[in-house]
Amino acid sequence: MPALTIDAVLAVPATGAYFADDQAAIKAGAVRDGLAYPGVPVTPGFDAIRAPAEAVSVLLVLSDGHVAHGDCVSVQYAGVGGREPRLRATALAALLEREVAPRLTGRPVTSFRDAADVDGFGAAAAYGLSQALLDAAAHRAGRTMADVVADEWGLERPTRPVPVFAQTGEEREANVDTMILKEVDSLPHGLINDRALVGADGEALVGYVRWVRERVERLRTRPDYAPILHFDVYGMLGVVTGDDLARVADILAAMGEAAAPLALRVEHPVDAGSREAQIRALSGLRERMASRTPHVQIVADEWANTVEDIRAFNRSGAADVVQIKAPDLGSVHHVVDAILDCKAHGVVAHLGGSCCETERTAQVSAHLALGAGADQLLAKPGMGVGEGLSIVRNEMARALALSAYTIVAPTADERGDR
Repeated sequence: MPALTIDAVLAVPATGAYFADDQAAIKAGAVRDGLAYPGVPVTPGFDAIRAPAEAVSVLLVLSDGHVAHGDCVSVQYAGVGGREPRLRATALAALLEREVAPRLTGRPVTSFRDAADVDGFGAAAAYGLSQALLDAAAHRAGRTMADVVADEWGLERPTRPVPVFAQTGEEREANVDTMILKEVDSLPHGLINDRALVGADGEALVGYVRWVRERVERLRTRPDYAPILHFDVYGMLGVVTGDDLARVADILAAMGEAAAPLALRVEHPVDAGSREAQIRALSGLRERMASRTPHVQIVADEWANTVEDIRAFNRSGAADVVQIKAPDLGSVHHVVDAILDCKAHGVVAHLGGSCCETERTAQVSAHLALGAGADQLLAKPGMGVGEGLSIVRNEMARALALSAYTIVAPTADERGDR
């Protein structure tokens, strides 16, 4: 049988599931009008404070007619915290067709790891290109993308779904009910991005934590449903306390008491302004919280943008949990390496991402989480809860069923397909 090759590369401007927001302008006091943020943006790359998220679909047309697919995306708060600028679809699609298509066209489809080094055009480009290459490698092997990851990294094949974390967006009450009724494993995120949502001494946030815990206890249909409570506070605990870590620790302890007996995770409690400073700040918080009960887990997000950053956080013991924000890492082989590094250091590997992603990036993330053995997976894209849950849960269910079915079937190499 002739070798499978890439016959054409198409780059198609597409749409992300939410909005790209100028975080610096919002933190500086931009006032929302309905869903919009009127005003002048301050972060380079933004022509409005809130703009529709953009994406680029990468389509690899293979010589047997199969079309392998990945999507290039950026995150909601692009251009801050060490992240690359907001994705502009028309410009990126033109770059891919001009610079990348000639390099890939005619190339044989081999293993994923042999093809995965596509980082030279920025994180968003590498993210989408590598997804398509993983899809192509899985098609060649006659396996799921999850199985290809497990096989190529020498890991056990996946046999169970990864626990899912969902985010409420700004519907901080109604979406909590949706999550509880759908028995989400970890909730609610909460989008705590404003001083008023925290309170001068954390009283508003502690009250919200208590309300979520009470809502779980009221609405759950079985007594053993005990989701992990996980709140992303966007550095606001540092903002309201003037970065006084002792006061931040007091707020965290009060949050833990309000959540009990449910487990509590708090993401990005402070923003120290650089990777090294963030590692010191989170390490200091972990030390302060070590002797307090109930235990509150600290989640790293900002400044842990690349696999090298994540390794630095893990080596320093700076966090109990790391959010591996997939689009920031570029090629998805870095996502696998980051998950494995977290697990090697006893750190919870949360494969996250952004509401600005697409259904395709969510599907591929489900395979990465399964194949590499992530501890938690974000329901994405969008802010609607039910849609993202459906996408990642259904993709994992299909992948596990196919993996179980094909495990007894010969691989492409065993059949002699090259």
